Amino acid sequence: MKKKNLVILTGAGISAESGLKTFRDSDGLWEGYEVTDVATPGAWKKNPQLVLDFYNQRRNNVLDAKPNAAHFGLAELENEFDVHIITQNIDDLHERAGSTKVLHLHGEIFKMRSEKNERLVYEIRSDIKYGDVASDGAQLRPHIVWFEEAVPMIEPAIRLVNVADIFAVIGTSLVVYPAASLINYAGANIPKFIVDKKVPYTSIHNLTEIEKPASEGIVDLMKILKEKHL
Repeated sequence: MKKKNLVILTGAGISAESGLKTFRDSDGLWEGYEVTDVATPGAWKKNPQLVLDFYNQRRNNVLDAKPNAAHFGLAELENEFDVHIITQNIDDLHERAGSTKVLHLHGEIFKMRSEKNERLVYEIRSDIKYGDVASDGAQLRPHIVWFEEAVPMIEPAIRLVNVADIFAVIGTSLVVYPAASLINYAGANIPKFIVDKKVPYTSIHNLTEIEKPASEGIVDLMKILKEKHL
């Protein structure tokens, strides 16, 4: 029998339990930096060295982090469902936990690209240095979607959500757009779930809310999915 198509949108909350700071904490800073100083095209133009230093540290943080129970739980769901993960996270913890179909909306920390040609992308596990150049001679930058930049992977993500049999949101408060809009592309009558420490108010039809941290809430989600939707 064909497996049901389960599409899952994940956010910073799922990686927070692996020790990675959420994208923007309550004080409006990220690792002590103003987002506008390290995560915009203007920041890159003003001080590329600071931006490189910031993301080099993020890369080291991810290298040190390990997948948690939530990541492993989603990977396990591939035994019963055709699982596609759309993540706002730039880490590789889903892949390391065993998930095989992961779409990164906001880029990947272990990739870098030419600052002039976004199609010139390279793997990177160490630091990017100022003066490191791509094959076109342009400075290499993190392969990350910054604030004020387009999100190239949003269209493929929309197509995935459009054909979902079940849609779930995990570890995100649905405030970062365009990612937050993806739930609106899920079929009106399909089952939908939100797992988060603080579930945002929404009037979405056919929605089950699980107000728990990701690693706890995914246990509940897995149980519901296996009991009701296999």
